[in-house]
Amino acid sequence: MKKIAIIVAGGTGQRMNSSIPKQFLLILNKPILFHTLRAFKKADNSIELIVVLPANQIENWLALCKQHPEIDSETPHRIIAGGETRFHSSLNGIESIDVHEAMVAIHDGVRPLIQSTRINEAFASAEKYENAVLAVSSKDSVRSWDEASQRFKIIDRASIRLIQTPQIFKLSALKAAFHHGYDPHYTDDASVIEANGGQIHLVDGDDGNIKITTPQDLIVAEAYLQQNQCKI
Repeated sequence: MKKIAIIVAGGTGQRMNSSIPKQFLLILNKPILFHTLRAFKKADNSIELIVVLPANQIENWLALCKQHPEIDSETPHRIIAGGETRFHSSLNGIESIDVHEAMVAIHDGVRPLIQSTRINEAFASAEKYENAVLAVSSKDSVRSWDEASQRFKIIDRASIRLIQTPQIFKLSALKAAFHHGYDPHYTDDASVIEANGGQIHLVDGDDGNIKITTPQDLIVAEAYLQQNQCKI
């Protein structure tokens, strides 16, 4: 079945203390978003790439593509304008797909450290179980606020899973779920599928598959990518 990856890149530089949207920040002199796209092409060169960006950031991305011609040559992709929320940005990406059926991965543009093996394993699981959502166990103790007792209560961390991307679904399932409309309680694309009656299949993620949010994350990502380049 055809494989498609929707890379949703709607972040800002607020928590980075930067005026530059975080997906455009450079790691090893290349935009974070390029590293993310390249991970999918490295996994399977046949994967069709769709980048969803805020409309007011598209010109900036096109300028970066001119500055770094390897972006277009190594990771050819279509660009789609995003929407008001993550839900609407994913929806715009989904609606841009004109094939009858496909396996569609939706991935955060600022998760450039996703391993190609994880991508391929997730696609294989999605083919078997109709969807695949990356998740990892919590290494830390976890507590939740209990309003009745006005205190934090311990949660068994063995029962906790931290959800990552990519999240992979059949195109038909995505269209059916997203056409039901937006709900502010949606936390990710998997929650949209679940709200439409779908059962989510969790697969092993990777603790290294971080979402770059802070300056510290940039340091970690650069060290990781530098190490990987030295291995090539």
